Amino acid sequence: MVSAEGGGSRRQIDLNADVGESFGPWTMGDDERLIPLVSSVNIACGAHAGDPATMARTVALAVAHGVAIGAHPGYPDLAGFGRREIDMSAADLEASLIAQIGALEAIARSQGAALRHVKPHGALYNRAARDAILAATIAGAIVRLDRRLVLVGLAGSALLAAGRAAGLDVRAEGFADRAYEPDGTLRDRRRDRAVLEPAAAGAQAVTIARDGRAAADGAAVAIAAETICVHGDAPAAVATATAVRTALAEAGIDVRAP
Repeated sequence: MVSAEGGGSRRQIDLNADVGESFGPWTMGDDERLIPLVSSVNIACGAHAGDPATMARTVALAVAHGVAIGAHPGYPDLAGFGRREIDMSAADLEASLIAQIGALEAIARSQGAALRHVKPHGALYNRAARDAILAATIAGAIVRLDRRLVLVGLAGSALLAAGRAAGLDVRAEGFADRAYEPDGTLRDRRRDRAVLEPAAAGAQAVTIARDGRAAADGAAVAIAAETICVHGDAPAAVATATAVRTALAEAGIDVRAP
């Protein structure tokens, strides 16, 4: 993405993070330090993680730092953190998504903020990247709730195709801190070197934003992304986001919400 400023042009990219994933007394991530480093956030909606009080605190943090707010709904799977596929009917999944997104939308509205986008979480995100029927269910749920919401999904995925077919604005996503397979999918977390160290994440963020590519086992894979993610639940999330911001700045790329 390129913007014109002062007669010249500078590249810019949205940097997002998955946040609000604590639950009751159980803390996940360091949102207070992470949120100021990004330009948009995807807030857990109580199914895979999060609860009403956590959602409210996280929205308040985003508002305080001028960060765009999005919903991060997942499979109803607190025990598995939403990283297990669950066999749900289309009707049950649609109802769950509407309830999750609607809850966060109400909390944001109560604080004078607006919900901007929806990004599915974990197993739901990864399955929707390849499953056109599931992707259409997700897109349909968003249309029924609020067709002004932007659907965020893996670059080149079935989820983005379903969003476009449903008439939604979509945003293609790349990942700074995850390794890619040669087909453009994310490497399974159970495999070695699936999660990148901060320095490598910074380098990958630059190649995605500047060159439209990432490395996959030594080969280049095309990643046409408008937003880049840093996972907030990772122990090194703050260090990774800091490394990404530094690398992007050094490459002359501005971080800015769409």
